[in-house]
Amino acid sequence: VRVGDRIRSLILRVSAETRGPQIFLSRAHPDFMKKLFAQEVPEIYDGIIEIKAAARDPGSRAKIGVISYDSSIDPVGACVGMRGSRVQAVVNELQGEKIDIIQWSEDEATFIVNALAPAEVSKVVMDEEDERVEVVVPDEQLSLAIGRRGQNVRLASQLTGWQIDIMTESQESERRQREFAERTALFQEALDVDEVIAQLLVTEGFAAVEDVAYVEPHEIASIEGFDEETADELQTRAREFLEKEAAELDAKRKALGVEDGVLAIEGVTLAMAVALGEGDVKTVEDLAGLVPDDMRGWFETKNGERVREPGILETFNLSPEDAEALIMRARVAMGWVEAPPEPEYEEVEGEFEGEGEEASVEEPAAEISSEEEAQG
Repeated sequence: VRVGDRIRSLILRVSAETRGPQIFLSRAHPDFMKKLFAQEVPEIYDGIIEIKAAARDPGSRAKIGVISYDSSIDPVGACVGMRGSRVQAVVNELQGEKIDIIQWSEDEATFIVNALAPAEVSKVVMDEEDERVEVVVPDEQLSLAIGRRGQNVRLASQLTGWQIDIMTESQESERRQREFAERTALFQEALDVDEVIAQLLVTEGFAAVEDVAYVEPHEIASIEGFDEETADELQTRAREFLEKEAAELDAKRKALGVEDGVLAIEGVTLAMAVALGEGDVKTVEDLAGLVPDDMRGWFETKNGERVREPGILETFNLSPEDAEALIMRARVAMGWVEAPPEPEYEEVEGEFEGEGEEASVEEPAAEISSEEEAQG
C-alpha cells in the first residue's frame, strides 16, 4: 500500500494518542468480509439474511455461515447471486480469496457437518463439556475434509467454535474392534469366563465389571443362553474381583502417602485417590488448592498449535461442575469457606389437577441468592 492508493478496509478502532487520534485499519479481519457482503447482498443489509459466523485464512480461503429469516429466500443462493455475481465481487475485492458459503443451523451437529463442506460426513460424536467433536468421514474424503495444510478443518473449527477431530470410517472401525477386544479380555480375566461369554456381555452393552456386578440380575439372565444361575455366578465373581481390586488400590494409596481425609471427601473414589497421589496431591489441603483445570486438563497454544495438557484426573472424564464440587468440598473440610446452606422445605396442601384428591407436596421455603452461592 502506497500513499495515494485508494483502498477499502475495516476500521477496527480509533485510539486517542498524544500525537493525535490513531485509526487502526484491517483487511484481514472476518468483519471486513461481512461488511463487503452487506454491500453486495441487499438482503443482508436489510436484515433478512444474517451472517452468523465467519472465519478467514486471509488471502487464501474463508467460510461464512448464513441464515435467512424469510423462508422463501435461500440464504446461500442470495449470497452467491446470479451466476455467482455477488460472491465474485467480494472475492475480487479480497484478491481471489475463495469463500465457502454455508447454511447456518441451530443444531450444532448439522452446522459442523455443513462447515466441513465440500467433504461428506458419515458420523458426528460430540463432547459438549469440552466443546470437542469427533467427525467420521469416508476414507476417500479424508484429505478433502482436512484440506490443504489442514485449512478446511481449521476454518470449520473457527467457524463453529468446536475443536474438530477427523477420522476415517476404517479408523473408527479399527477403534471399535480394539475396544471390543479390550473389553472382552477384561471380562475374561475379571470374571474367569471363556471368550464366548465375555463377547456376549460386551455385545449386550456391558462396558465395565461394575456394570455386571451391580445391574439387576434379570438383565444378565435375559441374555440368550444365560439363566438366573449364570447371572448370580457372574455377579458374584464380578463383586469378588472389585473387592480385590479395591484392596489393591487402597494399599497403593497408602504407599503413595495419600491421607484418609482425601478419600473421605465425597466423590473421591479409591482410583481417584491413587491418581491424585501420583499427581503429588496427598492431603485435603493439596486438593483444596487445585483448580478444575488441574484435574481435567487444559489447552495451550504452542508454536501456533492448540495442545492439550493432561490433568491429574484426566482419565475420569470429570465435568467442570464435578471438578469444582470436589475442590469446594475440600475447601469446606479445610475451613477455608463455609458449606452452602441446605435448602429448607415445608409441606403444603394441594390437589392434583383433575384428581380432586388432597395431596402433600414439597416446595422450597427459601432460595439461595447468587451472592451466597458465590460465597459457598
